[in-house]
Amino acid sequence: MTDGATPPFVFEPLLARCTFPTRGTAVSLAISGGPDSMALLLLAHAAGLKITAIHVDHQLRPDSSNDADIIRAITEPLGIPLVVHTVHVGNGPNLEARARTARYAMFPTEIMTGHTEDDQAETVLINLLRGAGAQGLSAMRPGHTRPLLRIRRDETRSLCSSLNITIVDDLTNTDTRFLRNRVRHELLPLMSDLSQRDPAPLLARTADVLRADNDLLDELARALDPTDAKALAAAPAPLAHRALRQWLADPYPPDLATLERILAVARGDVLACDIGENRQIRRSKQRLTLHILG
Repeated sequence: MTDGATPPFVFEPLLARCTFPTRGTAVSLAISGGPDSMALLLLAHAAGLKITAIHVDHQLRPDSSNDADIIRAITEPLGIPLVVHTVHVGNGPNLEARARTARYAMFPTEIMTGHTEDDQAETVLINLLRGAGAQGLSAMRPGHTRPLLRIRRDETRSLCSSLNITIVDDLTNTDTRFLRNRVRHELLPLMSDLSQRDPAPLLARTADVLRADNDLLDELARALDPTDAKALAAAPAPLAHRALRQWLADPYPPDLATLERILAVARGDVLACDIGENRQIRRSKQRLTLHILG
């Protein structure tokens, strides 16, 4: 395989469902050494992309430094440069989130990952458990940075196996301290048992539908001036909420209670309201203005 002589028919059925950019495009790939990221590496190479592979060692396993050697066994014969970063995360609360933050701090602004349709299904469920709305339930957006969202996890593993690719078997992927692992190993199998069908494609399809709806609502909200008190008060509440979130997204979007207070200002029920972070919304001459309090 590593001499570049793999028959095209090995990759073609999968490439037809990938969303890679055009041949010759320079891309950075996040490569953990697991089957998904190794399949990403192989498919991106087969698609003719100019690849830089980036691996981050979180030092969460005693043997984690060996992962780069497993990856290098593939990248070197293919002439793909491999960049290795070592970060210290350490055990403690929010380990998964802290590891992700440390990892993405090492990546360039645009990084291609090996998330699959199974990851998409898990993300929908995780966001649902967190009380997300349409935006959160639309999960990951398909495109050049997530080119494998139409590929299944068993297909990435099968590709690596068929080409005799050694992969990293990361035991943290079965650690039940992490919500995603419990969704993967407990919730999704239970859903499959209850429904007598594979829920992953259904959840991914739901994400696609909600994403299209969410994009339309965002477009409509951008046409609404959130500082026009009269227009804001007359707009349907979901649209008004969305326009306000777009306006006040920095440092983070306001919650529902804050949005309702702002709408009370827009209607003229009150003259002003606090929205947190030492900020206040005031109404004057049918306009809403944002003020930073001293």
